[in-house]
Amino acid sequence: MIVMNKTAILCVDDENIILESLIEQLKKYFGDGFLYEIAENAEEGMEIIEELIKDGIKNIIIVTDWLMPGTKGDEFLINVHKKYPSVVNILLTGQANEDAINRARKNADLFAVIQKPWSEEDLYNIIKSGLKKNG
Repeated sequence: MIVMNKTAILCVDDENIILESLIEQLKKYFGDGFLYEIAENAEEGMEIIEELIKDGIKNIIIVTDWLMPGTKGDEFLINVHKKYPSVVNILLTGQANEDAINRARKNADLFAVIQKPWSEEDLYNIIKSGLKKNG
């Protein structure tokens, strides 16, 4: 099914409780205005992004954890940015080191970093700002 002019918010984290919490908070604030997707690792996240692009979804915001098995969040965002430079990249972390954050800023056009535990207000404001970035 092709949905035109929709925005997707993709949350990527290896902890299911974090994914459920993020989606619940985002839906509570933004309602049905967006498509909400979740992935438990970077590979699954990339597959979802490719599907969204194929389905005509132009605006995508990623909120990804940094510390995940396999590909770390900064590497994931760098890979996404190389293929899809218009995707808005947000790193959600309690453990990312400064080198990883700087690498993502330099190579993935990192939009924002949200520290765990996050406040709902910070999450909403950063997502709203990210939406404005692509117009």
